[in-house]
Amino acid sequence: MSLSGALSNALSGLTTQARQATLVSSNISNATTESYGRRTLDVSSRSTTWGGVSVDGVTRNTDAVVLADRRLSDAQLGYADDMQTFASKIEMLVGESGEAGSLTTLYSNFENALLSASSDPSSNQRLKSVALAAEDFTEKLNQVSGALQDARTDADKSIASDIKSLNDSLASVKQLNDSIGESVLRGADASSLMDERQRVLDTISEIVPLRTVARDNGTLAVYAASGTVLLDPSFSGQPAQIGFTPQEPITADRTLADGGLSGITINGHAINSTNEGPLGGGTLGAQLQIRDVVAVDMQAALDGIARDLVDRFGPGGADTTLAAGDAGLFTDAGLAFDPLLEVGLAARISLNSLVDPGGTGTWRLRDGLGAATQGNVGDATLIQGYSDALDGLSVPSSTSLGTGTSSFAGHVSDFVSAISAARVRADGEQSFSSAQHTALKELELSKGVDTDAELQDLLLIEQHYAANARVMTTVDELMQTLLSI
Repeated sequence: MSLSGALSNALSGLTTQARQATLVSSNISNATTESYGRRTLDVSSRSTTWGGVSVDGVTRNTDAVVLADRRLSDAQLGYADDMQTFASKIEMLVGESGEAGSLTTLYSNFENALLSASSDPSSNQRLKSVALAAEDFTEKLNQVSGALQDARTDADKSIASDIKSLNDSLASVKQLNDSIGESVLRGADASSLMDERQRVLDTISEIVPLRTVARDNGTLAVYAASGTVLLDPSFSGQPAQIGFTPQEPITADRTLADGGLSGITINGHAINSTNEGPLGGGTLGAQLQIRDVVAVDMQAALDGIARDLVDRFGPGGADTTLAAGDAGLFTDAGLAFDPLLEVGLAARISLNSLVDPGGTGTWRLRDGLGAATQGNVGDATLIQGYSDALDGLSVPSSTSLGTGTSSFAGHVSDFVSAISAARVRADGEQSFSSAQHTALKELELSKGVDTDAELQDLLLIEQHYAANARVMTTVDELMQTLLSI
């Protein structure tokens, strides 16, 4: 080999090792950076007369299978987290059985107040205690109903926010695809652009479960796990436009099924806007589930409880002073209840103002709401009748409570138990999803940058660099010797 050939070989080696050192340094400094892909240098022997090493490019190393599974777990965990947060919030508001201020405790207080008043119906204080306990119970129904509608309103806002983020992120992925494609065609290193694209896709994966497919020149096609195309450079190359119209505030009578709330569209076409639809499975699906299914079902059960309470104390019951069409002890916002307006009743139910505990009419709890004057102060017939009405087994008028016979306490207990069971299920799903996500995240990181291995490579690079430098020094000495002859 000639001296010039040896010099060329050594120079190419120095250049390659310097580039290798830069990549290793980048790998070590970004070992904990999210979405960073480990870089390796692609080299080959030069086929020219001079020989040496040629740098062919930079490879960004990721495990596509682990990455795909981790993104699906992102969506699953996002769904589980949102559902658990909602279930815990409602359970906390309803309260555990026996807890001060809980729905069951307030109902027990009402029952006990009736029993106490029936033992001494002449006591105005005991009659007032009945009115206060009844008012506390109805206010609790109002409060829980309001919280359910607030949760639906918040879910609607979250849907709008998720869809905006989804549209913005897909537009960013499209731009990054274009930049990556141009870089690859120019032979430039597109690794940093790919890191950014992975980061953007990771923000989408929590909203909607994703699958990606490699296309030409380093670009990616993006699909929802359902197979719905979100972006594909092989087709139009334009991201799908997800449409949604938020609604505020949301009331119990507004539902997706009745057309009172907006569904989701893709490129102007309506899709199945539930968690079972094309975009379900992530935080977007969770908010749809809360807004249109879970909270709606809870509201229906709560309205059924309110209706059953109104029916048990209405005309045809224990209070014989009431005529058909009169408002009973419990009213619909102060008026007689209309059976056709059950939806949202829990938010409107209230104690009849005739027995307002702040007034002087609590004697009507003993003598009847329609009584013109006070009767025998020792007569506990009506108060006992109220207690019997609560304990009586009857088929509820509301279909949301089922078709079996039950006491009013049974309906309250079933509702509280259902809320608690929903929270327990949500806890279990969140625990499983979190464990799975952690395992996949650790597996992904284990296939990323190993700083120990990178430091070992750096030592080898240093040795190779020194060897090439020594060759160049030797060639220089030989050339100086030849020139001095």
